[in-house]
Parts: sequence; C-alpha cells; structure tokens
Amino acid sequence: MTTKTGSGKEATLHQRILRDIESRILSGEWPPGYRVPFEVDLATEYDCSRMTVNKVMTELAKAGLIERHRKAGSFVRQPQAQSAVLEIHDIEAEVKSLGLAYAFELVRKAERVASADDCRLLDIGEGAALAEALCIHFAGERPFCIEERLINLAVVPEATASDFAGMPPGRWLLRQVPWTTAEHKISAVSAEAETARMLRIAKGTACLVVERRTWSGQGPVTWVRFTYPGDSHTLVARFTPASNQPDRT
Repeated sequence: MTTKTGSGKEATLHQRILRDIESRILSGEWPPGYRVPFEVDLATEYDCSRMTVNKVMTELAKAGLIERHRKAGSFVRQPQAQSAVLEIHDIEAEVKSLGLAYAFELVRKAERVASADDCRLLDIGEGAALAEALCIHFAGERPFCIEERLINLAVVPEATASDFAGMPPGRWLLRQVPWTTAEHKISAVSAEAETARMLRIAKGTACLVVERRTWSGQGPVTWVRFTYPGDSHTLVARFTPASNQPDRT
C-alpha cells in the first residue's frame, strides 16, 4: 500500500511506521488500553505528513490492533480470542491467531490421593491416585489464561513420569489418550487475589471460566478449569436444529 502514487520513498516510510507501531503493540511495549501518540505527534516523530500517519492508523484499526475515538485519540485494543464451545481447542493456536507469541509456565505439578471434591469434579472414587498441574499460558508478555488440571492416573499412568516441562498438559494428554466424551461448563467469576496476581489484573475483575471433563473407553481422563480475563476471550457455538424438532429461526 502506498500513500502517494508513484512515491516509493513515501511508501517505504508508510511501511516502516506501520511495522514500528505493530511491533510495539504485539511485543507488549504498548499494552491494551495504552493511548497511542496523536497523529500530529507521530507525524513529527517520523518527519512525514499527517496523511501518511492517518493511513497507517486506519490500517491498524482495520486489523483490530487499535480503537479510534473521536477527540479522545487512539488506544491499543484488548486482543479477543475465540474458541468453539463444542470443541477441544488448542490454546497455543488461539494465541497465535492473535498474532502473538505463545509460551506457558508450569507453576506446579504434584501427585496425591483424590479428595471428596476431586471425586465430584472428576467422577472417580474417593482415594484414587491423581496428578494435578497448574499452568499459566501467555500471549506475548501478558498472561492469557490459568489452567488448573486433575488427571486420573488409573487411566493415564504415564502422567506420573511426565514433568510437562516442554509441552502443556492438555496437548500432552491428547497425544496419550483418545477421548470419547467431553463436557463443558461455562461460568463468570470475580478474580480472587491469587487469580488476579497470576493474570496481572485487579482483584474483582470479571473472568470467564471454562471447566471441562473428558472420558475415554477406560473411564474419566481429566478435569480442567481455564480462567480467562473476561474482556479477552469469546466463546462460539455452532449447531443445527435437532432432527425431531421443527425448523425455527
């Protein structure tokens, strides 16, 4: 894209400004909510016309990287990830769909005997052997979600030997055990102190929680809870009418 017909110099400058601002946003240097310098200030910084800057800002807005507000200025948008309610989604793929680098941190992994609460969550008998893991997934430099997971060692004994150092537990499980049935539960909660600390948000911030249980032919495999900052994630469901119900729109 060029800003002046036949002007290669102007086109090159346009691309440089665009790359510079994209880099600042995607790297986290300009985090969500950051007010982008005014067009007149950017024009001065890059020694170019305000029209060139305006076209760059228009492209950034179309790409969903910034929001433009009349008089107030332009602000970095909060990335919005989407995942399908009826699918087992991959968090790394979600993050990369936003154009951000993915990483995860294993906070802890332990093995223990199932408590009464664990039995209710995982649909197993009390006293069963479990592995539990706590992870934080990152989008760029910012926490994307928290993963709390229980694994039934009677069905997946290999989890005892895995430290999940190089692969998130969810992806590791999908490679180990084909699941046959899954259940999703979706809710909204206010972030408690520890959740807020891990997600780097204010205590009490609205969060989206997705709980999942999966089963294989051998029994319950895993229970997991993902906690997302509420303004950064969207769930999507696609479905068709039941065959025995009249078509309604």
